[in-house]
Amino acid sequence: MIRILIADDSAFMRKVLTDLFKKQPDFDVVGTATNGRDAVEKVKQLHPDLLTLDVQMPVMDGLNALAVIMEVSPMPVVMLSSLTQEGTDETIRALSLGAIDFISKAGGSISRIDTIESDILAKCRAAAKANVKRALTGTRAAEKAESERLAKEKSAPRGMHHVELPKRTGFKLPSKAGGAELQAKSASPFAKRENPLLARRNKPTLTPHAVPSSSAMPAASGQGSGKLVAIGTSTGGPQALQNVITRLPGDLPCGVVVVQHMPAGFTKSLANRLNTLSKVEVKEAEDGEIIKPGHVYIAPGNYHMRVASAGSARKIVLGQDPPVGNHRPAVNVLYDSVAPIGKKLVAVIMTGMGSDGTEGMKKIKAQGGYSIAQDESTCAVYGMPKSVVDAGLADEVRPVTDIARAIVAAVEK
Repeated sequence: MIRILIADDSAFMRKVLTDLFKKQPDFDVVGTATNGRDAVEKVKQLHPDLLTLDVQMPVMDGLNALAVIMEVSPMPVVMLSSLTQEGTDETIRALSLGAIDFISKAGGSISRIDTIESDILAKCRAAAKANVKRALTGTRAAEKAESERLAKEKSAPRGMHHVELPKRTGFKLPSKAGGAELQAKSASPFAKRENPLLARRNKPTLTPHAVPSSSAMPAASGQGSGKLVAIGTSTGGPQALQNVITRLPGDLPCGVVVVQHMPAGFTKSLANRLNTLSKVEVKEAEDGEIIKPGHVYIAPGNYHMRVASAGSARKIVLGQDPPVGNHRPAVNVLYDSVAPIGKKLVAVIMTGMGSDGTEGMKKIKAQGGYSIAQDESTCAVYGMPKSVVDAGLADEVRPVTDIARAIVAAVEK
């Protein structure tokens, strides 16, 4: 039985949802909340298995309530609001905060909720299976271990042989084209045109539960030129991608292609948000564009993404051929297309329900590719990585906070 709490400022919507779930033999409506603060208090009191949460509510909105809930009482949350259809940025923020999934009210009208009943029930049943508390606890433990490791390295005495002197090449001013972008990233130790002494002074300090800067990563040496990284993820993926992509160095010597199970209209907001937080360039993939080093390409919702040769380079190929395993984009489609790259491919599988990616990973391993799987302790849903691990296809199993480091090390091999 799934014990569900419904939070919505509309009395009519609360009634519609309550009636919907009460008709189901596997749901038990334990209560309703009229605003975000009410939702936070009732989560503490009732300890539901699942929360449906409206984005726009008085007193405390859904996003602020979600942030508090994930801090004090982590649990599966499905966002439900008319705002999510147009306000995709808010939806992506909610997913990045830890919401498992989202549902748009049909046409923005609560009177048409009956048209998406099956979608609501399917997503809520799936979300209830997510182990949000385990994933959050595992991620925080991994972050703490990483912070302690970095602090230990920083405080360790160093001999003269460890001192790295800057090359005497002079400081080059950025060109007018792209100058603003370079200046914006000048604090990064991975920017190619900077004063290395100033860069060392400006390294950010890690704080508890913060996303560590990719300054914790070694700069890429350029030995990974010609390689490619392919990432597949689903439920819990936006938060996992934020943990990984924000830790990649800006001078990563190869491109990264990503399939995140997500409907059309939301992947662009996901890419834009990650781009503002990362040293690599992140964008929604476009058909025919050449894959560049230091760039991350996210498959658009409702489009399969493949990688094809383009002379000495590689390019993105998008298509709307039938879904594979009920997914479009599908991880298996991406993996199938990149498997021929062989030893120059690094494939990553992260949190998600089901087994999308396993068949493609078999082909990748047969061609000599390298594979990294997210560990169970940091997965919201240990489905897709578990399938790969159980099949004996993972070369490494890492917590989400260590996957970027593993990617860089694999690329440099």
